Amino acid sequence: MAEAPRTEGPLAGLVVADFSRVLAGPYATMMLGDMGAEVIKIERPGAGDDTRSWGPPYDSSGTATYFASVNRNKSSRSIDLKSDAGLTVAREIISGADILIENFRSGTMDQLGLGYAALSAERPGLIYCSITGFGTGGGAALPGYDLLVQAVGGLMSVTGPDSQTPTKVGVAMVDIVTGLHALAGILAALHHRSQSGAGQHVHTNLMSCVLSALSNQSAAYLGSGDVPTAMGNKHPSVVPYEVFETADRPLALAVGNDKQFAALADVVSLPWLASDSRFTGNSARVQNRDALVSELTARFATRSADDWYRALSERHVPAGPVNSLDEAFAFAEALGLNPRVQVPGAASAGVRNPIDFSATPVGYRLPPPTMPG
Repeated sequence: MAEAPRTEGPLAGLVVADFSRVLAGPYATMMLGDMGAEVIKIERPGAGDDTRSWGPPYDSSGTATYFASVNRNKSSRSIDLKSDAGLTVAREIISGADILIENFRSGTMDQLGLGYAALSAERPGLIYCSITGFGTGGGAALPGYDLLVQAVGGLMSVTGPDSQTPTKVGVAMVDIVTGLHALAGILAALHHRSQSGAGQHVHTNLMSCVLSALSNQSAAYLGSGDVPTAMGNKHPSVVPYEVFETADRPLALAVGNDKQFAALADVVSLPWLASDSRFTGNSARVQNRDALVSELTARFATRSADDWYRALSERHVPAGPVNSLDEAFAFAEALGLNPRVQVPGAASAGVRNPIDFSATPVGYRLPPPTMPG
C-alpha cells in the first residue's frame, strides 16, 4: 500500500540560516522552504534585501514583485552584522541551523567570524553553502551580477539575432541556474551527513554555472575548437529547430528525429521532403538548412499558428505558438499544470513549485516576509 501523503514537506524539521540576498541564494532557500525547511532570512537593518527596492512592479501590498518571487516560506530578521550585538544574534540563529547559505563577496563571512572554518569547528554537522560570482581565487573581488556573468561567461555571445547583436536572456537565468546548483549541492551534502554525521562546505559560483549550463555550446568549443555564435532562433546542430512566421503569429518547431521530420513533411503537404537526399538525416538537413527552411517558410505562411499547432501535435511533431506570459500561464492551466498558487497571507498569487512528491508534497505556508523592524 502506498504511503499516504504527509502534510509537511520532505525537509520538515531542518532549519536554514539564510544570509543570501538578491536572486541565486534566495531562489535556493525558497525551494528549501517549499520542501518544508524552516528558513530564517537575515536582512540589513533599514534597507533589507536589495530586491525590496527593485520595482516597479509592486503588488497590492506595496511589495516589489521581484522580492516576492523568491522569498515565500521564510521568516525574516533584521540584523546588523557589523555590530557585536548583531553577530551575537546571528550566532544564536546559526547554532540552531542545519544549513547556512550565503552569497557575500568572497571572504566577507570570514571577516565577520562566520566563515566555514570557524563555524564548522563548533558545529561539525553544519552544511555551509557559499555562492560567489567568480570563485575564491583571481575573481574573488569581482561583483557577481547576472548581466555581467551573461556577458563575460559567453551566454550573450550565443544569444540574439546574430553575432553582431549580443543579447541577454530575458530573465536572470544565470542566477536561477546557480541557485539550482546550490540546491543540488545542499541536498547531496544532506545525504552525506545522514550517512556520516559530518557536514561540509558546498561552494558554487555564477561563472562556473553559466559555462556548465551552456552545455552543448561549451562542448562544441571544447570538442572541436569551433567558437559558437548567435544564430537567432536557429539551432546549430538540429534542423528544422527554429521559429517560423505563420499567417498570424510565430510558431516554434522543434524536430529532433527523422520520424518527426517525415510526419512534418506530410502535415505541410510536402511529403517529398522526407525522401529528398538533401534532407534525409539530420546532418544533411543541417548542411542544407537554407533550402529546407525556404520550403517550410512558404508553407507555414498559409495557416495560423494555432491551426498548425493542432495539426502538428496530432502527428506528435513538437511545435507550439510563441506565447506571451499571460498566454503561457493560460496554456499551462489548460494542460492541468496549475501554475498559480495562493500563499496564505500573500497579496498576490505565486508561481507553483515545479517539483511533485508523491509522499511529502511541497507546501506554501508563509507569504514573503514584510520588512523586519
